[in-house]
Formats: sequence, structure tokens, C-alpha cells
Amino acid sequence: MKNYEVVDQAAIERALYRKVSWRLLPFLFLLFVVAYLDRVNISFAKLQMNNDLGFSDTVYGLGAGIFFLGYFFFEVPSNLILHRVGAKIWLARIIILWGFISIATLWVNSVVSFYSLRFLLGIGEAGFFPGVIYYLTLWYPNTRRTQTISLFLLAIPVTGILGSVLSGWIMAVFNNWHGLHGWQWLFILEGIPAVLLGFLSFAVLSDSPAKAHWLNDSEKAMLQANLAADTTSETQQHVNLKEILAFKRLWHLAIIYFLLVTGLYGISFWLPQIIRDFGSRSLISIGLLSAIPYAVAIVGMVLISIHSDKTQERRWHLIACAACTCLGFILTVCFEDSLGLSLAALSLSTMSVLSSVAIFWSFPTALLSGRLAAGGIALINSIGGLGGYAGPALLGWLRDITQQMESGLLLLALAQSLAILLITRLKT
Repeated sequence: MKNYEVVDQAAIERALYRKVSWRLLPFLFLLFVVAYLDRVNISFAKLQMNNDLGFSDTVYGLGAGIFFLGYFFFEVPSNLILHRVGAKIWLARIIILWGFISIATLWVNSVVSFYSLRFLLGIGEAGFFPGVIYYLTLWYPNTRRTQTISLFLLAIPVTGILGSVLSGWIMAVFNNWHGLHGWQWLFILEGIPAVLLGFLSFAVLSDSPAKAHWLNDSEKAMLQANLAADTTSETQQHVNLKEILAFKRLWHLAIIYFLLVTGLYGISFWLPQIIRDFGSRSLISIGLLSAIPYAVAIVGMVLISIHSDKTQERRWHLIACAACTCLGFILTVCFEDSLGLSLAALSLSTMSVLSSVAIFWSFPTALLSGRLAAGGIALINSIGGLGGYAGPALLGWLRDITQQMESGLLLLALAQSLAILLITRLKT
């Protein structure tokens, strides 16, 4: 009888988490697709905008990365406010604001306006990603988070596929339509969905299991019991911002994330240009080829996250992914004369760096809870996100100096090597 009760309880729990996932993840996934598209579509706009406005690669790299400076200054306050007022209201505010700022990028006409709007976009979007990561900790225990976060992060390669094809098509088809350049239409057509989804989030999201009208009392109790069992005495000790800043392991995690993100956004903001340097000139063909690494990443992310959750092993999975990212960047340089081999190497890097980011978040979400989770996750993401500034900016500067991408790719490989050293010293 007891065995049957255990089996029935496990089946009920699996069914409950399927219900929660089907309710929350598709919408959160869609939000992140739109967010990431509005964040990195500048990589395609560059292919026309630099010539139209006379921007150098250094100017582009700084402008692409300056987004993360806005993110850095406003991310922790944003997540602490979310913790206080709830996800529904605060995420909607974030989504709607970044949508309008993204659309406004069509009016860029100088270096100053380019930097200003990218900085404002970072402020507008600040808190979205760590807010969602924190939000997921209110629904899923740590044993289920790597797969859950990986499913959410699949939005990045999906955006890479859809966004690459869509952006190339928009810029080719709408160029000079109604007197606007293709890159201007890019910001208009890809910014509008964010505004619409922001208003829709009021109807879809619930702040927590206790406030979810679509769960019955027994389902709410099961979710809350699983989360309570996840909370350790250590995580309950740290409850204010001062102690968050004094938490040494948090800073260790932030530096690791900085190095991983340097590789992620080095790819995200420069992949179309790398493809063009391989010899492709058509915007549509660049879009199609840019989609290939992201397609490979989807398969790899799913398989790696499933294996990590099944074995409940994180550290060596993270080290292996960082090592493969490093290897992929080096091989891209070695195979620069072969489009096929270079794409294969870039696909390895893209798959591995995205998988490493997904696995990484199982560390802070297991270590932090409550107010510490809201502020700590935001602090890790804001400091780590500076890698999104450093990577694109350094690649642009190096490309202007050397007139090629090889030195920049090797710099990204070095960042992943340093990440591996820090991961081996990580105490959990």
C-alpha cells in the first residue's frame, strides 16, 4: 500500500508541475524571445546602420555593450522592487517600457543618440531576466530548476533562429519603404510585440502559487511544501542588502558569470558580422547562416540540462561546457578559410555557452532564497552582465585595430579558460 501511495504522490506531483509549466513557461519564453530580440537585433541593424550613419566598429561595439551599463545600475533595485510589489505589475512595467525605447531607436542619427538609447534600453529592461529567474524560484524547487531555466533560456537560440531570418528579411524587404531604412523598420516591427505582451502579462502571470486562481488549495499546498523543504537554515540567515554585498560566494559566482556572459554576447552581437566576414554578402543569406549555430544550441541545451538534472551534478557539466565554448572559439580561428568548418566551430561555442549559462543558474538559485534571492540574483546578473558590455566593446575595438575577428575570438576563448579556473574553486 505504501509503495502505491508513493507512486501516486509522485505522479500527482509530476502532473502538478506540468500544469504549472504549461501555464507559465510558454508566456515567459515568449517574453524572453521578444526581450532578447530587442536586445541583440542591433547586430543585424549594424550591417546597414554603420554605413548609413558612418559608425566605426568601435562605436558599434561600445553602443551594443552600453546596454549593460544601464542594466548594471538599475538591476538590483528593480529586483528588490519586484520582490516587494510582485511579478505581475513589475514585469509588465519592464516589458512595456523597453518596447517603447526599442521602437525609439529608429531615430538614432548620431553617436550620442545611439549610446543614449542603448543605455536607456538597458535601464528599461533592467530586472527582467533576474526577475524571471527569481520568479521561477517561487514555483520550482532546486531539483527541477536546471531543466526549467534551460527551457526558459531556449528562448535565446530560438530568437537566434527566428530573429536572424526575420531581421535579415525585414532589412532586405523594407529598406527605403516610406522613406525609412531597413534597420529603422527593424526596430519598429520588432519593438511593437513587447508593448502588446506587456499589457497581456497582467492576465497571464500570478505573483506566487498562493495567489494563483488556477490552482486549487491542495496544489498550492504541495508547491509551497516543496519550496519550504528547499530552504536551508543558511539561506535564511541573509536577509538584507548589506549582507548580500558581504556574501563572498555571491561575488565568486558573479565573476564566473561575467566571464561566461563575455562569450555569450561576443557571439550574440557579432555573429552576423562574423558570417559576413566569411564571405556572405546577402542579408537574407547572412540571416539563414546565422540561424545554424542557434539551431544546434537548442538540441544541446535540452540534452545537457536533462542529464545535469538527472545526475544532480552541476560543477563538471559547467566546466565541460565552458571548455567546449573555449575550444569552439579557437577552432573558429583555425578554420577561418572554411565556411562550413567555421560554422561548425561557432555552433559548438554557441551550444556550449548557452548550456553553461543555464547550468550556472542552478548554483545561485540553490544558494539563495527570499529577499537574498531577489537581490543576490540581480547582483550576480548585473555584475555578470557587464561581460555583455566588455565582450562586444573589446571585439569592436580589436576589429578596428586588426581589421579581422581572430584576436577578438581568442580573447573570448581566454575568458572561458579563466571561468574554468574559477569554477574549480567554487564552494557550494
